[in-house]
Order: sequence, then structure tokens, then C-alpha cells
Amino acid sequence: MSYVQIVRRRWRTLVAVSLVVLALAAGLTLISTPLYTSSTQFFVSTADSASSTQLAVGSTFTQQRVKSYSQLLKTPRLLDPVIAKSGASDTPGGLAGKITATTPPDTVLIDVSVTDPDATKARDIAQAISAEFPKMVDDLERVSADADSPVKVTVVREPSVASSPVSPRPARNLALGLVLGLLAGFAAAVVKQMLDTKLRTKEDVEAMTDAVVLGGIPFDADAEKHPLIIQADPLSGRAEAFRSLRTNLQFVDAANHPRVLVVTSSIAGEGKSTTTANLALAMAESGASVCVVEGDLRRPRLLTYLGLEGSVGLTDVLIGRYELDDVLQPFGAHSLTVLGAGASPPNPSELLGSTSMRNTLDELRRRFDYVLIDGAPVLPVTDSTVLTRLADGAIIVAGSGVVTKDQFDHALETFETVNGTVLGVVLNRIPRQSRGGYYDYRYEYRPEGQPSSKRSEKSGRRRRGQDDTTTRPRKDLVGS
Repeated sequence: MSYVQIVRRRWRTLVAVSLVVLALAAGLTLISTPLYTSSTQFFVSTADSASSTQLAVGSTFTQQRVKSYSQLLKTPRLLDPVIAKSGASDTPGGLAGKITATTPPDTVLIDVSVTDPDATKARDIAQAISAEFPKMVDDLERVSADADSPVKVTVVREPSVASSPVSPRPARNLALGLVLGLLAGFAAAVVKQMLDTKLRTKEDVEAMTDAVVLGGIPFDADAEKHPLIIQADPLSGRAEAFRSLRTNLQFVDAANHPRVLVVTSSIAGEGKSTTTANLALAMAESGASVCVVEGDLRRPRLLTYLGLEGSVGLTDVLIGRYELDDVLQPFGAHSLTVLGAGASPPNPSELLGSTSMRNTLDELRRRFDYVLIDGAPVLPVTDSTVLTRLADGAIIVAGSGVVTKDQFDHALETFETVNGTVLGVVLNRIPRQSRGGYYDYRYEYRPEGQPSSKRSEKSGRRRRGQDDTTTRPRKDLVGS
């Protein structure tokens, strides 16, 4: 994955870290004590420079001396009289930390700066240094008490009271905080991406398997309340995603044209049952005769979503208690038929892999254009892998941000172990802000005057309630 993709996916992390660092920089700037600087400058020369030779020798001598003088500016020999003259309350060691002495290369100048929270105090200390430093050098350079010093120190710039603080500098601090924040945010985004084990995008799926990604279904927080989005809001982006999935499925293995399909997932909670129900509705809507089978005999959910009776169903057919015609239930206005799970058996895997199950699927294949089986998750139980051997192939629903890459990879290995055919992958629960390909369902194309998704959901639920009255199971099955 490129850095641009990481930034697009983890931009929230980048922005959050940047804002935190910027806020810290702003906070430190606000609580920092303002510091003022007062500066003075000394010129060091030799006392005797009559001839050019003496001038050259004196210049070399002075440049060598200047390096030593900059060190003397922080010694108690100078600082004790400076403290006494300026009235500062600092100790010589504390005052030395406030003084900065620099010597520009190849010059005989000494720049001295005094930094203090009080601008006047900084000026007073710098003035005291201007007065005492030449005296100290003159005294140190004398060979004897009655001899003159060969070095002369002259003040060439008098100190003054600073009008503005040198620290903190809000603009500089905020700019630096922003730059550091962006760097830290980018690093955090990269680390978070590297540590993220969830399967999230089409690119993640394609990196793990050669199976085609059949489609992507956007996330809907209210899917549990209205799982049949094809009926609840047929013009929504999510409904169009299921129709796109239906279309793409027609081109999978076109030579063999698979008709009996197991819809499963790696783990529970990835949305396989709602995907099965809506895909079946989309297929029936196109004119195909479809039978959707509740093949998850352990935790059947499909009939609950469809609002149908589930007291009898597939298990009753497999053990010979009822005929297939007795348990098939029509649904809606299109050619959609539902076969519920029936009573929960003690041996689901054995029952689903039995000869009776094979015969039942063969019969359904003869009667319908498509048979969709809502299978159990692959990793917890082997039911779906057993069913895949009897069907034409499996469609794996991968919940974006739900299943981990290891879990998805393990599920693929399970199908490979039993030589099961994986027809494709459906990426479900895609965040609506994701972009690229079929990911962007933020925009809907409705006829003029049609209500938005939220308003039409309510009317859709009313329509679904009306449909339920027309798709109740036959009276002879109720209470069986």
C-alpha cells in the first residue's frame, strides 16, 4: 500500500496527532515565561600598532586573546563585581547561565548577550559587564603594577532595554508544532496501518486471494431494523449495491453458469444472512425464479428477517417428515421461494452432507433458476464447507472492519482443503466515506420528488409489513 493510500485511509489519525502536537506547542507557548535580551559588543585591539609589522602581529595576538576573553565573561572574577554593580540577586553560577558570549570568526569582536525575564534587569547586567569587563582585561594583561596593558577593550555597542521578548516566539513555535505534528501524525498513521489486522478494503482482499471481488455493500447502522433494503428503500445506494452484485454474479464462471450457491462468511456478524436475503430479492426482481435456503441450522436468522414461519423446514425434509412442497414458502410479488431451516438437529454437519441433502438440492436445481443457501460461518463449524461440495460454489461475505486478515485467510484455506470452489468475495459493511470503484455510495440518483433514504425507510417498513401479510406460511403448516 502506498503512502498516499495510507494517508487517505488514516487521515483522521494524522489530523488528530497533528492537532494534539499543535495544541501542546500552543500550550507551552502560553505558559512559557517571556525572556528579554540586552546585548553589548566589545572591540579588542593592541595598544601599540605603529608599524605595519606590529599591526599584523598585534592583530594575530588579539584574535588569539579574544577566544580566551569570551570564556572569562562567565568567571566569578567578572561576575562578582557585575552582581554588585547591577544589584542582581543571582549567584555567579546562575548569572553565568544568562550570559552568552560569541566571537565572530576572523574578527576581534566579542558579542555579549544577557537574557532575563526582566528587560530592565537584563539591560542593567549588560551595562555592568560593559563597565567591568574592560577593567578586568586591563588588569589581567598588565605584566607589572606600573606597566600599561598591551590590550585595549572598547565598548562599541551600548546595551538597551528590549522592547519585545526573544522567547517564546508564538509564530515560530506554532509553525514548528505543526510540522512536528504532521510528521508525528504520519508516523502514527503508518504504524497504525502496519498494526491493523482487520480486512477493510478491496485491495486487502485482492492481496490475499485470486478470487474475484463481486461487489461491495456499504455499511448501514440501521440494517438490523430494516434488513431487506431492496424492499425498504429500493432506490437507495445500498439497494443498488445488491443489484450490482446480482449483475456481477451473472458473469462468474459463465461457461458453467453456477446456479446453486452457498453464501457464507469466516465468522459470525459479517452480514451473510442479510446479504443472502437481499441478493435473492434482487435476483427475483430481475425475473429469475429463486429459492433461498436457510442452511445455517445452528443459528437460523433468515426467516426472521423475512418475517416467515420457521417451525418446519429443511431438517424435516431431510429426515423424511415432510415433502419439499409442504415446507416451501412463497415470498413477495416476485418468483422468490423460501425454505426455512426447521427444527435444530443434533448433527447439522452430517445432515447437510447426507444423500438426502444432495437429492434435495438436485430437486431445487430442477425447479429454480437459482438456489441461494445461507450457510453457517466457516471457521466455527464445517457446515458450509460440507454444503459447498454439494453446491456449485461458495460466495464469501467479508465484513469490512469485522473479520481479521488471518481469519479470512484461514477460511480460504478451509475451502482449499476440501477442494471447494470459491466463486467470489462480497465486501460488506464498507464505510460510506470510502472511495474508489463501487465503494462510494454517498450519492443516490432518485426520481424527482422521491423522499430521501431516511424518510423512505419508514414507508419501506410499512410496505414490508404489508408484504408480510401476503407471504405468511400456509395455515396447514402453522403449529406443525
